[in-house]
Amino acid sequence: MPPTRGRPIALKILVLLLVPLLSLVGLWAFAAGLTGGDGLRLLSINDLATNLATPSEQVNIHLQNERLLSVQLLATGRGADELAGQRGATDRSVASFRRLAKNQRDLAPEMTTQLTALNGKLDQLADIRRDVDGQAVAPLDVIDSYNQIVDASFRMYDAMVLVPDMTLYKQARAVTMLGEAKDMLSRERAVIAVVLARGRVEPREREAFTGMVATRRLLYSQALSHLDGGLRGPYERLSASPVYKEFLQAEDVIRGQAATNGLPAGAATWPIDGQNLWAVVERDQAVAVEGIVARVTPTAVGMLVKIGVAGGVGLIAVVASIMLSLRFRKRLVRELAGLRDAATELAEVRLAGLVKRLRTNVDAPIPAEVAPLQVRTRTSEVRDIVQAFNNVQSTAVEAAVSQARLRHGVSQVFVNLARRNQSLLHRQLLQLDSMERATEEPEVLADLFKLDHLTTRMRRHAESLIILSDQAPGRGWRNPVPIMDVLRAAVAEVEEYERVEVLQPPPVALLGSVVTDVAHLMAELVENATLFSPPQTRVDVRSTSTPHGLRVEVEDRGLGLPRTELDELNDRLSKPPEFDLAQSARLGLFVVGRLAARHGIKVTLAPSPYGGLTAMVALPSSLLAGQPVAGGKA
Repeated sequence: MPPTRGRPIALKILVLLLVPLLSLVGLWAFAAGLTGGDGLRLLSINDLATNLATPSEQVNIHLQNERLLSVQLLATGRGADELAGQRGATDRSVASFRRLAKNQRDLAPEMTTQLTALNGKLDQLADIRRDVDGQAVAPLDVIDSYNQIVDASFRMYDAMVLVPDMTLYKQARAVTMLGEAKDMLSRERAVIAVVLARGRVEPREREAFTGMVATRRLLYSQALSHLDGGLRGPYERLSASPVYKEFLQAEDVIRGQAATNGLPAGAATWPIDGQNLWAVVERDQAVAVEGIVARVTPTAVGMLVKIGVAGGVGLIAVVASIMLSLRFRKRLVRELAGLRDAATELAEVRLAGLVKRLRTNVDAPIPAEVAPLQVRTRTSEVRDIVQAFNNVQSTAVEAAVSQARLRHGVSQVFVNLARRNQSLLHRQLLQLDSMERATEEPEVLADLFKLDHLTTRMRRHAESLIILSDQAPGRGWRNPVPIMDVLRAAVAEVEEYERVEVLQPPPVALLGSVVTDVAHLMAELVENATLFSPPQTRVDVRSTSTPHGLRVEVEDRGLGLPRTELDELNDRLSKPPEFDLAQSARLGLFVVGRLAARHGIKVTLAPSPYGGLTAMVALPSSLLAGQPVAGGKA
């Protein structure tokens, strides 16, 4: 049985379960997406290294070489052919970088900004070369112009090394700092070339050189403090090597005594010292970069494996939670639906059938009629409800049986009293009949006729009690009785019989077995017509043959009834309810309904053309005899 109104409990339980389940799924998706995104970003660093980092590093190397040769050309006027060859190599590396950079997709906004800035600086390379070729620019200005291009590439590296793994980020950031320190070394070599060409250290060169040395040493020391043992080893060996120590001495001389005392005798070896150190630093830097790139993929794979395992376990937990929740929901809904169906069957079938049976049979209920509800359940609350319904059923059955027995007892009291009155009234009618035959005085005879009529009415009321108790009156006829006699007998049982006019009916007769009931039915309708119409009006009783039997109409000239009340009375006549002792206002309609239902007679109330009511009685042909004959009392 589906629910008739309101939201079903299945939907409410589903909504209740959806809140924690959706929260769990959301948390799992957030964690999986966050960690998985970090792993995918790590894997994308390989593409960044291939398309951006490695080619831009090659561009920096060629720019560093070109910067040194450009300064040498400006300071000495020599090396133009070598510079031209280096410029060609630089252009090829720039073209390769830009071609590969176009292949990189899905760049972060910060990366896009830094890449655009780097391309903008590379576009200024032609102007720098033009100034160098025109000998119209100071060497330090050339160095600064190249520095801006290289610095733009390092800013791009800073955006590139924002990896989610903190350990890997520190190592990558340290390698980037070593790359900046390497570029500072390249700038120092360019300044050394200018100093050697002039044979002295100008204040401007000394200031710039001092800043470069301080920056390089700071970057170098900070980077070494962050590198792990696998990447720091070559740089520690470099720090202890004679090549590095000799270059440190050259740096100190240029920053100190060379500015006041001039260049020392060993200054001629500075370019060679710088070249030797440059070769070692360039080699170590390449190894460090390769080491960092090699660490990216295993770290990303490890992170993805962790998220795969954790995400898989989380997904299994989410799915298991959903399945268990839906299973418990389905089981609870099934239990409640079973309880609902069992309770509905109890209320609408079993108890209704028991009450209907108790109307005619007040024997104790059989076990099948009071069987307890059987609902398969594992929920204690539902089991308690089932037990409560069984207790309610027991109480309801006891109450119904007690009520039926009480009603049956009252009915038997009615029948016994009515039978006694009927017997006494029958004897009284016989006595009155004898007295009527014995007297010839008109006044006495009139009084006897009134007593006879009064007794007849009393007998009808006694029979009404018997009929309401589902019993049959004692009177009956063996032979058919003409309908005219039946209607006259009915009118004779009405107090104001003088107001009733029975029009000539068709020549038909009723079966003797139904004469008493039909006469009683017609008497009740005729009496209602006289009671609910003005005293000065008459009541007409007319009869008409129909293809299905006989139609008798009782028409009064009263005030009539509203349509709603008329419909209610017709419904009660067509489906007579069980007689309620508390509803005695329309006792005659209960009697009419019982008699009509007993013999298949259809009684309908309708408005009369005269303003009152017309009671139409349809007697089926099964109640009519073939030919009217004289009736004989049984």
